Amino acid sequence: MHANISQKRVFYGWVVVAAAFTITFVGFGSAYTFSAFVEPLQRDFHASRGSVALVFSLAGFLYFGLGIVSGPLSDRWGARPLAMLGMLLVGLGLALAGQARSIAEVYAAYGLGIGLGVGLAYVPTIGAVQRWFVARRGLASGLAVSGIGVGTLVMPPLAAWLIASLGWRETYLVLGALAAILGIGMSTLIVDDPRDRGTGPDGTPIAPQATAKAPSGIPMRQAIRTRQFIGLYIACLLSALGVFVPFVHLVPYALDHGLTQASAVMLLGMIGVGSTLGRFLLGGLADRIGRQVFLVAMFAGMAASLALWAVAGSFVPLAIFALVFGITYGGWVAILPAVVMDYFGGRHVGSIIGALYTSVAIGTLVGPSTAGFAFDFSHSYTLPILAGALANGLAAVVAIATVRAPATSILAN
Repeated sequence: MHANISQKRVFYGWVVVAAAFTITFVGFGSAYTFSAFVEPLQRDFHASRGSVALVFSLAGFLYFGLGIVSGPLSDRWGARPLAMLGMLLVGLGLALAGQARSIAEVYAAYGLGIGLGVGLAYVPTIGAVQRWFVARRGLASGLAVSGIGVGTLVMPPLAAWLIASLGWRETYLVLGALAAILGIGMSTLIVDDPRDRGTGPDGTPIAPQATAKAPSGIPMRQAIRTRQFIGLYIACLLSALGVFVPFVHLVPYALDHGLTQASAVMLLGMIGVGSTLGRFLLGGLADRIGRQVFLVAMFAGMAASLALWAVAGSFVPLAIFALVFGITYGGWVAILPAVVMDYFGGRHVGSIIGALYTSVAIGTLVGPSTAGFAFDFSHSYTLPILAGALANGLAAVVAIATVRAPATSILAN
């Protein structure tokens, strides 16, 4: 009886997925509450929309760009200590943002806290998930990063309610405590290699007298010279120029078009609904139809949805945009780490994902802040939104060329 029970234990890879889900929920959920803070920050600090948007852009630049450091560190030291430190920094950054006396202090507290914290935790955690799965890698990766979607659904409305009830400063304190407690606690469950739990990827058994084979793959220095990496890098850079604009500007856009604060924040939550659906449902679909082709479809879907946003002026078309954008954005984030693993193997996956995400960092720095300054100049979001749609259309074209590029022998030991 006891043997049968032990054989039916839950595969520990799913515990790692649950830890990654919580970390992305807390980290990105906290970051994506920012749209709810734009109006009170503008009001209390007498700041322009562009200067306030730059707070988010700087944080996003750091948390995606830092992967090039945290990825190699996780390959050497493991993901668990980096994730724990990262979640501590997220909590401290949010708490200190609540004490800020100028917009510059918000830059420092929020930008460094969220930026460094999520940057240390995200890439190592997602890299650890990839090593636990082969056949169901797309599904597992999708479930792990679906925390971002659920966080986008839950955290902005929570933040808006707390702001209305307590004020924005106290809200940052509450969010900081939540991030530290949940994030650090779940980070302790991360295990980098299934061999440390006596199993192979997907729960395949290890022969009693055999040593499990180390993951195959190539070093980052070799990977970044391949056509596959260069194509992914260009596509993700182009995409990120438009993808992160809604997370800062959708609520102000909706308020400018006469929607109530509750309806505007609901739209951001609907991105979270769509994103969660995209991550839960589309990861498994990508495993069946081909993950590289699926990635092309996600870029095209984000382009189409952003084009819809540019002409939407009332709640219903904005809600349709939010759902479609959320689904395709969620699919993109879910499948990208699995595509990296497919191309380059698992031995140095954290380093390679970290290098790739510097492209997203650049796009995040430029896109939302430029959209804000463009609004300050023209009092319209139309041009930056259309520019984001065009950039994602070009990303789809580049991704098609990447899929068609000749395969290289990149998985040699």
